[in-house]
Parts: sequence; structure tokens; C-alpha cells
Amino acid sequence: MKQDTLPPRAEARPQTIKTHGVTRQDDFAWLRAENWQEVMKDPSVLDDDIRAYLEAENAYQDAQMSATKPLQEQLFAEMRGRIKEDDSSVPSPDGPFAYGLRFETGGQQPIFFRTPRGGGSETILIHGDNEASGKAYFKIGIASQSPDHKLLAWSYDDKGSEYYTLRIRDIETGKDRDYAIQDVGAGGVFSADSRYMFYIRLDANHRPSKLFRHEVGTDPSTDTLVYEETDPGFFMGVGKTQSGETILIDIHDHETSEVWMIPASDPLSDPVLIAPRETGTEYSVDDHGDLLYILTNSGSSEDFKIVTAPKAAPGKANWQDLVAHKPGRLILSHCVYKTFMTRLEREDGLPRIIIHRLADGLEHSVAFDEEAYSLGLGGGYEFDTTDIRFTYSSMTTPSQTFDYNVETRERTLRKEQEVPSGHNPSDYITRRLMAPAADGELVPVSILYRKDTPLDGSAPLLLYGYGSYGISIPASFNTNCLSLVDRGFVYALTHIRGGKDKGFRWYKDGRRETKKNTFTDFIAAADHLVAESFTSHDRIIAQGGSAGGMLMGAVSNMAPEKFGGIIAEVPFVDVLATMLDDTLPLTPPEWPEWGNPITDKTAYEYIASYSPYDNVAAKDYPAIFALGGLTDPRVTYWEPAKWVAKLRALKTDTNLLMLHTNMDAGHGGASGRFDRLKEVARVQAFALMVTGKA
Repeated sequence: MKQDTLPPRAEARPQTIKTHGVTRQDDFAWLRAENWQEVMKDPSVLDDDIRAYLEAENAYQDAQMSATKPLQEQLFAEMRGRIKEDDSSVPSPDGPFAYGLRFETGGQQPIFFRTPRGGGSETILIHGDNEASGKAYFKIGIASQSPDHKLLAWSYDDKGSEYYTLRIRDIETGKDRDYAIQDVGAGGVFSADSRYMFYIRLDANHRPSKLFRHEVGTDPSTDTLVYEETDPGFFMGVGKTQSGETILIDIHDHETSEVWMIPASDPLSDPVLIAPRETGTEYSVDDHGDLLYILTNSGSSEDFKIVTAPKAAPGKANWQDLVAHKPGRLILSHCVYKTFMTRLEREDGLPRIIIHRLADGLEHSVAFDEEAYSLGLGGGYEFDTTDIRFTYSSMTTPSQTFDYNVETRERTLRKEQEVPSGHNPSDYITRRLMAPAADGELVPVSILYRKDTPLDGSAPLLLYGYGSYGISIPASFNTNCLSLVDRGFVYALTHIRGGKDKGFRWYKDGRRETKKNTFTDFIAAADHLVAESFTSHDRIIAQGGSAGGMLMGAVSNMAPEKFGGIIAEVPFVDVLATMLDDTLPLTPPEWPEWGNPITDKTAYEYIASYSPYDNVAAKDYPAIFALGGLTDPRVTYWEPAKWVAKLRALKTDTNLLMLHTNMDAGHGGASGRFDRLKEVARVQAFALMVTGKA
């Protein structure tokens, strides 16, 4: 690294903020653009001082890692070499056609296509590379065919801000209608007659607040408002049941949900409420004829159960248990077909698929024998079928796509992930460890390493964590991590509290007033891996993104001596200021996850006690690499920028501290499949550099 290059210093412009009688000073609040809503749509309007600082940090990062450019190119080439460039999905049947997506050699964006069922020539529906031409950022949201297969609704984001543009395309001509609907969410659904499209508009603060009905071919300015959500604390989505008979309006935050339904065959009718929102109660809905099938945690069913209710009287008073609650068995999702229902559940940390025959309730499971693996269940397009499709992988086994006949119980392998440059699973070992936490809980850790890696404490280790929103981190195959593993790294995934890896209780014990368990679990995992001689503390590179980036900020404050380096991608590190700013897109819906520091002094004090930005202190820190996105609506660019600025001002060590802001992208980073690999190569080069492997 270039020691002779001085890092940029953000000017301190102190602001004082008083909340609940507590005054705090923020020297770098000015990095939050007052016109942030405009910047999301047009990055060129960013304040000159802010842009100058972000670009100075980018230049510094580039200079510090200039010697690793050949390594980055090598890592990129390796990761690209593990991707089948002309890859294609297994097309999914839907009536007279089968729909799928594929990539062309050298192509960055997917191509959506269909073929006649049973064979015939391909029709390209969307050529992603052509649509993305000339754009620094481009991401397709949906590509959804109409029930009559004549139209395609598709959406795209060309800023990274997640404001999507919705278009309607005539499949026969390949031409879009001569209008576009702006500032919408990614999704949308057709009515049964293919005449109407339901979609959600985002407001000025990027909140999905209004559901509209659009009649295809008419001026969008005349679209009908169907439902408006006035509580800024709730998200809204629109979808359809597997049968296609019911359009669902899903209203939810992180602990409460409410669903309204509209018959897809009667799109002009008013929405009907299934059950009113009740704090702490979640439910999701599918249907079959006159019955609703509802997955819910209602009552004391914290690991969820499945109930039925008549469509004509769907309220909670009429809910009847179909699959009873079983503590420790978390039901993740369900899908109802003509003769059976599937559910994906997790018990003892491992997933399985259950097939439930509707006629008599007979059940059987689809499971695997590996110590740690990932299982995904796809709904497909069809209702009247005996086949389901699922994917399976482990940390050593490339992804496999199976069709499964629920009557014959036959598995048919439809696709196996190809690794063109070669992959021999027997060269690697995957294990599941249990790290003891201070309170006696055991934290699962999934690890991958080469057979020839010395387990004497000398190996570098990448320790990944997330631990929020109940999201579980699957032990799935990841071709990118092999570049580190093949260079002697141990790769470890932590299944810490705040996720649902060990049931809903695991999530409940890592949010709001128990949030610090997430951080101490991660530190406990690091300690256990050192105690078991997989690595040593100065050889651990910790990595996390978004809420996992908050984890990175917290552990770097709490136990900086236990990590050699920190990679914090789009890190949610300015937690207190963000949760106090109810104009930001995600703040009101996030209060159930973190607490509301505006109205609750106890929540304020607790968040203040761990918020990474607010707890930066004059002490030594490990090497840190923070990454942000200028148009990110989820974790705004100024969070990592403020954090790095404060670290520069206070830290007492000479370890490397870098910030890179993607000036052309948002939360997910670069949109093209190869451009994204360049970002992965950059952070891996940092990990190799810090551990002396570069």
C-alpha cells in the first residue's frame, strides 16, 4: 500500500442535536445532501463539496490499492472463468409456452425468452444488453407475461435508486406501448383478462404508498387509485396466488402484516380485507377454490402454522388449523397447487420441503444428508401440475435444479451448475461448527476450506455475518469465495441471532432491545474459530453488507483487536441519526426492527449505545474498507462517508482505512454480472493484501 499518499480529511462542521434531553455533536452531518431525493433520480445535482470529498476518497482508495491491480484482474478472471457465460435457466412451462432467461457469451444482462411448449423457435422478449446499451447502470425488475400470453409487463431501473420505469410490450411485434409509467416499484400483476395491470407508485420519499390499476393502452395519468397506505411505517407489495385467481395487496413491516384481495377475474371490484393488521401478527396467503390457505404466527405460533379460511368470510374468527404449530420447526413459505400444497421449513438449522396432499393430508418430505446445505423452492407458473422445481447446493456442491413429481416421488435433475474452469468438490471440506456464546447459546458456523489448508492457526479466514430482519444465510455454493479458499483462506458463514437460522426465537433474540446479541455472537464465532485453530485473530477478515455492515461497525468498536481487517459494504452504521430521521425511505418501517428513538427514550439510549458512528473512539482499529452507492435508497451514501470521516479524525492507529463510493449505482452495487465481479475482486484483493497474501 502507498504510505506516502495522505488520506483525504472531511472538514468538521459541527452540528448539535438534542433528543430526550441528550445533546450530541455531529461533525460530519453536512455530508447528508439536503436534496437527497433529487440526487436519487439525478446524481449530477449532488452538492459540489460532497462530491469532491467522495471523489477524493475514491482516488485515495485507488492509489492505496494500485499495486493490487494485477491481482484484481487475476481474481476477476478466475471468478469470470467459473461462470458459464452462455448460461440459461430451465424454462418454466406456462400454458402453451415455456418461459426462461439466458445470457450470451460476453453479455452482462439477461435475455428473457419463450419457446412453444414441446419445441419450436425461440422468441426473445427482452434483450437486456440491448436495453442497457449506453447506460452506466441498468437492472430489470420484472418480466411478467399476461395470462393470454400477448403482452409482457417489464420494468427497469437505470440509476440504481430503485425507482423503476414500467413498460408494456406487445410480444408479437416486440414493441413497447408508446408510454411509460415512472417511479414505480419493481413488481406488477395482470388481471385475468389481461386488460388491466396493477402496480405500485413510490412517493417522493421512496415509499410504496399507492396501488394503481392501469388499463392497457390508456394514458397512465388516468390510472385508478385502488389502495393508499397512509402509514409510512408499512411497505406495500402486489402479487397473485399460485392459482392466478386472486390478486393480493400485501401491507407489512418487519413484524406485522395485512393482506387485501381482489378477484383477478373482477379487477374493477374493491379490495377485500382478509384480516386487519395486529401488531406482532404476520400472515401470507395462497388460495384454492373457495378456500384461503394462510401461513401465520397468529396466537402463540411464533414458528408459524398454516390455517384455512373461507374466501367469503376470511377473518381470523374463521381460521382453522391445517398444519399445527410446532416449536422449533420454522415454516418459511407455502404454495398451493390443484392437488397438493408445498411448504419450505427449517428445523435444527437445516431446510426441507414438505409435500401435503390436499385430499387426505398425507405428507412426505424432500431432504438431503449433507452437514450443511441450501434448499430453494420455486413456485413455477402453473397450478394444475404434479411437478415442483427446487434447487439444492452446499458449500462444496454446485447448484442443482430438480423437477420433482409429488405422486411418483421421482427427482429429475434438470440442470447442474457448470464451473467451466473446473471444480472438484473432493478438494474441499465443509463443516458446521457450534460456537458457544457468553449466555450459553450455541451459534452455528458453516465453514469451507481446502483439504490441504493447515489448521494450526496460521490460515487467514474470512468471517461473514448479517444477523438482521430474520434473514438466514444459506450454506450454498459460492464460486466467488473459491478464489480466497484456493489461496489458503478458510471461508466461514456465521448464523448469528437476528436471523431465523434456529427458528423465530433466534430472530427475536437479536433485534430491538436484544440487538447486541448479534454482535456478541459474531465475536463468539471469531473466538471459537481461533480456539479451534482454524485461524488467529489478526488473520480474520470480517465482512458484512447493509445491516451486516452495521455489524461490522459495531464489532470494530467492541472488539477491534479480534480482527485483522473489516469489509463493510453499504454499511448501515449511522443507526441513531437514521432512525431519528422519519423522512428517509426506510426509517418508519424499520422501527419494529430497531426501536423508535423519536418517541422512546429507552430505545434512543440503547441504539446510541451500539450505533457504530456514534461509538467511534480514539483507539486503534483494524484495517477497514467501506463501500457505498451514491443512489442507494436503503443505506444512503452518507452513512459510510460519515463513518470513515469520523474514523479518520479519531482513530489512533496507522492501519489502512478506505472508502469507495460507486457514483453510478445504489444498494446492490454494479448491475452487470461481470461488473459486479470487479467489485468482488476489489474487496478480495483487500483481504489478501491485509493478510499478506497479495
